Amino acid sequence: MPRFVILQHDHPELHWDLMLQAGDVLRTWRLAQAPGNPGANIVATAIGDHRLMYLDYEGPVSGGRGRVVGWDKGTYWEEIPETIRSDQRVVVGLAGERVHGKAVLERISEDQWIFQLT
Repeated sequence: MPRFVILQHDHPELHWDLMLQAGDVLRTWRLAQAPGNPGANIVATAIGDHRLMYLDYEGPVSGGRGRVVGWDKGTYWEEIPETIRSDQRVVVGLAGERVHGKAVLERISEDQWIFQLT
């Protein structure tokens, strides 16, 4: 089963990075707030894919880009097949230590998404 991680990242301002394993990379979104509140619409920004090493990494980020600390981790499954590769909508089930349930990422503009945990 593929893994996910949510990292608290303090640069350039406090945010949370949601990373979903997709083959040999992590699809990544920057969340404006912690994703623990079911039903909340959280602004998310898709950022470039990351290396799998971030599934288990905590510490400084290269280039003076702050530090990351593990906030949650676990496994996920696709609620709707093949959405992990979608550029418009991603629907997954999350089974983490803090976050459990269905998560939907819906694109609302070129680089902005809304994340909702149900």
